[in-house]
Parts: sequence; C-alpha cells; structure tokens
Amino acid sequence: METEIPALLAARQLIRPERFLFHSSRMRMKTVSKDELSAMDAQSDRCALELSDARVDVLGYACLVATMSMGVGYHRVSEARLHGRTVENGAPAPVVTSAGALVDGLATLGARRIVVVAPYMKPLTRLVIDYLASEGYEVIDHVALEIPDNLNVAAHDPQNLPGIVAGLNYKDADAIVLSACVQMPSLPVVPKVEALTGKPVLSAAIATTHAMLRALELERIAPGGGALLSGAY
Repeated sequence: METEIPALLAARQLIRPERFLFHSSRMRMKTVSKDELSAMDAQSDRCALELSDARVDVLGYACLVATMSMGVGYHRVSEARLHGRTVENGAPAPVVTSAGALVDGLATLGARRIVVVAPYMKPLTRLVIDYLASEGYEVIDHVALEIPDNLNVAAHDPQNLPGIVAGLNYKDADAIVLSACVQMPSLPVVPKVEALTGKPVLSAAIATTHAMLRALELERIAPGGGALLSGAY
C-alpha cells in the first residue's frame, strides 16, 4: 500500500489537477498467521487516532486478510469503528479497508465469477475465498502462493504473476484479482495481464485507491490502474 497507492496517485497527478500527501501509521506483524493478524487488527484504533491528528481527508486500512480473517462482513464493522475514532478526535474522516474496497471494486466492475491470486498460506486463502463468497462472489479458481513471512510477500517478483495467472482457469471469469494482498506487488504487470487474458484485472491496492478516490469525491482514474481506474467506471 505504501508503494503502489502513492504510485497510482502520482500517475494520476500527471493527468488531473489534484495533489496528494501521504501519512502512515504502522501496525506490527511479521508472520502472516491468524494469531498475528488478530493482534495486528487490535492496533488499528491507535493508528486511526494517530493519523487523524494530521487531519487527513481519508484513511485506508491496508491489510485485506487481517480484516477478512476476523469474520464475514467485518470490513463494515472495522470501517465504522475506526471512523468513530476520528470523530472522537475532532477530525472526522472516512475510512476504507482494502477488504471492503475489493468487495466494492468487484461490484463496480459487475464481476461475479472471479480468479484470485493470494500470497497467503492455504488456510488463510480459504478464509478470503469464503469471505468473498459471503459477499456474493464465486471464486472459480485461485492459487495460494504460501509465503508466510510478510517481508517475503513484499519481495515477491510481480513479473512472476503473468505466468501464474496463465496456469489458472480464467476463461469463464468476469475479473482477475491479481493480488488479494496490498503487501504483494502487482502493479507493474496489470496492463500485461489484462492484455494476455482479455479480462479486467484489479488488485487490493487498485481497489483501495478506487475506494479512497470515491470517498474524496474525485474522479476514479489513474494511469496503469487497470479497468477499475480507467475512468470507465
């Protein structure tokens, strides 16, 4: 999130007048496991409070699987609670989660049958698939790359993703989720995978950017951001 969302908005600045500043508050997590994700989520209230001190215009909660591992529909609970922290601090700001953004981004594309690439271990990937199913999406094929270390997730080479997608059954999919994780980079190959598959391609980072722009009431467009940020929606 701290690399790809600024990259998307920097590209947007080349074609639109709005300018953006970025502030981050970090939650600790080393191994992508259910216990560490739960402990990390408990730190989100602190982060929302710290960021609202800067009087930001929108907050984005980066970790998709942390939200989805807390139970179906949790993104709505999280967004409402964290917005409440900003209100209590006298600096109300909308909050978007990457989990909710992906759910809403797929709806924007009109996608129902999807293919998902995730870096998580298989049990966590299953939680993501079940969460998406609870929101009305059918994951017709997926891959769990089973990378437990969070830094290794960030180090995964996005150039590997086109080949990974080529091995999935995407023919009947409405869209491809190239990275169901804001930590795993995918932005450099989004246009390539769209061209190779003929399908709309999005990621957790692209969906979060879309949701943040919508919360800011700005045009949802950013070069290199795939179909969702093409301006067609």
